[in-house]
Amino acid sequence: MLKKSLLIFFLLLLIAAVYGWMNRESWLAGFNQERALTTAKFKQEGESVGKTVGQQDCLDITLKQFDGCLSYSCTVNQGVFLKACLSQAKQTQGFCDGVPEYREKPTEDDKNWAKYYCWDRNIRGEGCRFLMKQQKYFCSQQ
Repeated sequence: MLKKSLLIFFLLLLIAAVYGWMNRESWLAGFNQERALTTAKFKQEGESVGKTVGQQDCLDITLKQFDGCLSYSCTVNQGVFLKACLSQAKQTQGFCDGVPEYREKPTEDDKNWAKYYCWDRNIRGEGCRFLMKQQKYFCSQQ
């Protein structure tokens, strides 16, 4: 009985996998369209907020919105928001002070800087370090 149940389960799983494989292009097109709309929304919101605040405010708002976010898409959305916000924000005195230079391959000191910035502010979620990388990149371009 158990063998038959497992066989039926794997057969159904195989059918689902084949069906998914055959429809992957339509699924991918829908996903890409949805992702583009979401990205545009967060970019527009970031630019709008950035026109009214300073650079440090952009970072603070982004981290507050991000806090507790555990999904990859949430992290990406907040990264888009932050980048757009910073592009429009007023300069904040000292915003880039002490920020390590951006590197493709961060050093241990770079990683610790981001980690402790997040920990010291009690911001949950591994993506916080990604957002701090956005600040490093922004400051390196200035």
